[in-house]
Amino acid sequence: MSTTSSVRARLAFVALLSATTFYCIHKYRRLKRLKNLSLNPSSTSKPSRGKIFFISQTGTAKALAQRLHELCASNDIAFDLVDPRSYEPEDLPKENLVLFIASTWDGGKPPKNGEFLVNWLGESAEDFRVGSLLLSDCKFAVFGVGSRAYGESYNAVAKELSSRMIGLGGLEMIPVGEGDVDDGELDRAFQDWCTGVIRVLKGGSAQETNGVSQQIGAVENDLEYYDSTDDEDEDNDADGGIVDLEDIAGKAPSKRNGVVKVTKVDGKKEMVTPVIRASLTKQGYKIIGSHSGVKICRWTKSQLRGRGGCYKHSFYGIESHRCMETTPSLACANKCVFCWRHHTNPVGKSWQWKMDEPSVIVKGALDLHTKMIKQMKGVPGVTPEKLQEGLNPRHCALSLVGEPIMYPEINALVDELHGRRISTFLVTNAQFPEKILMMKPITQLYVSVDAATKESLKAIDRPLFADFWERFIDSLKALQEKQQRTVYRLTLVKGWNTEELDAYFNLFSIGKPDFIEIKGVTYCGSSATSKLTMENVPWHTDVKAFSEALSLKSDGEYEVACEHAHSCCVLLGRTKKFKVDGKWFTWIDYEKFHDLVASGEPFTSTDYMAQTPSWAVYGAQEGGFDPEQLRYKKERHHHPKPQAVLA
Repeated sequence: MSTTSSVRARLAFVALLSATTFYCIHKYRRLKRLKNLSLNPSSTSKPSRGKIFFISQTGTAKALAQRLHELCASNDIAFDLVDPRSYEPEDLPKENLVLFIASTWDGGKPPKNGEFLVNWLGESAEDFRVGSLLLSDCKFAVFGVGSRAYGESYNAVAKELSSRMIGLGGLEMIPVGEGDVDDGELDRAFQDWCTGVIRVLKGGSAQETNGVSQQIGAVENDLEYYDSTDDEDEDNDADGGIVDLEDIAGKAPSKRNGVVKVTKVDGKKEMVTPVIRASLTKQGYKIIGSHSGVKICRWTKSQLRGRGGCYKHSFYGIESHRCMETTPSLACANKCVFCWRHHTNPVGKSWQWKMDEPSVIVKGALDLHTKMIKQMKGVPGVTPEKLQEGLNPRHCALSLVGEPIMYPEINALVDELHGRRISTFLVTNAQFPEKILMMKPITQLYVSVDAATKESLKAIDRPLFADFWERFIDSLKALQEKQQRTVYRLTLVKGWNTEELDAYFNLFSIGKPDFIEIKGVTYCGSSATSKLTMENVPWHTDVKAFSEALSLKSDGEYEVACEHAHSCCVLLGRTKKFKVDGKWFTWIDYEKFHDLVASGEPFTSTDYMAQTPSWAVYGAQEGGFDPEQLRYKKERHHHPKPQAVLA
């Protein structure tokens, strides 16, 4: 061997020996600290108060952090609840004990209030000048809040926090806890994690720390010659990111966090787990089979009582008391901020569940719907004639919840309904363009257009697909290929999408819909999954102004045709197709539609249109309320204003 090669080999050996020594020193120091924490907690200097950080977008992580704060207080463990937005990360090395409750947002990134803290940790961990002992006096634990439907980014922020804290020398007390907001097991996973944290903070148990103690002894024997104070000022350990608690303590305890037991049929799980079923049932939904649902609409009850129909009655002439609201897929590919179900339904990007037959779904929906109609017998205003009509549904709104077009046999299900001469109104969330293209003729096909720009659509719909915008645009293009009635459905959310007038107008030419429904968002109460308040709900005058402005921009291509003031909803119609001799034809000849479907011959939306009554036309005194119905206004029992008293 040459002299040069010999020198190189010796240098390589010295470098390897040096790196191994530093690794052992680093591991020894961490194990000693773990021993102090787990076996003799009183030997460490206890902080006066720990910190609980919540990194939250919709409020879920914050709510969980508040629960943890209360739990710690009840166990006489002092913590401060901290919004990282108001915290200086440079103070983190001064902390002895921190707990993170962190949600994951926007493609694996942290929510706004945690961006600076997470980025600071990342930059510090990557900066060789900082070293891997910056947080060596800090014990920590992390719980992540996310959704498995987002794939690889599931609880990415929590995992990154753990990795960065370890990389800077922090001691992780227990493995990262993970909660899935969609599987119904979030509370249980969080409670399990909290129990582990409290147990460790109180000193743990001999059984849980025995493995740690054995490993510490082994390392001490190997490093008897080493004085642990020799490199206290060392700025750069050999490896700042090594040695996690799971590596130290042997086999980590089996994780139950976020795991839900579900029934499997032929190797496929059922969409509706017992937890989801219980949640939706509590909200009034009737579950059909393993993935479908039906619920009676408030407007169905209203028209049964002769108190007015929904906007579809005014715009398209349906009989609201004969309309069944259902869905063959409770799952959705979006997590919209205005979701009526507060995200208690499942989510997914493709069909991965056991599938029920279309005939079973339709029969189940009709049976459950008619049972709910029968319960209206004897209610004031419900006549025997109306009740009998209600027991014979003529319309089906496939828009209850979820994404009905995801159901693999959606065409067969539509055939089942049309075979019973039940009209179909299907709403899709514009994420499955290929499904739109393969749809058979239906009475009216809707595409939800919840925003007009990529940024606002992402913020409002919170889609699962990374290519959500491309799917959205392709869905609008697919709509133009359909020969039957098509609708853009716009939901206005004040402060979110009401300023996008020009962008909305630019979408008109892509799908060329027959109609454009513009509706104010419905406030569904406070929720940990939505930040909307009543301030985000536009007035009917706001919706009218927005609709008129859009109509003007279209230069006569679309005009304001109808309104339903009670629903805060306005309809734009395509003038050349549906305004004949100055009269609107937005209503539907349902019998003609069913005859056309049965014929098997091609037909278009103008083949089954009917004239709109004067009371439903925009600007009419009735405001879209059917004069044959009895207007009923609830009394509002507000506290009376104090009256002036004359002396």
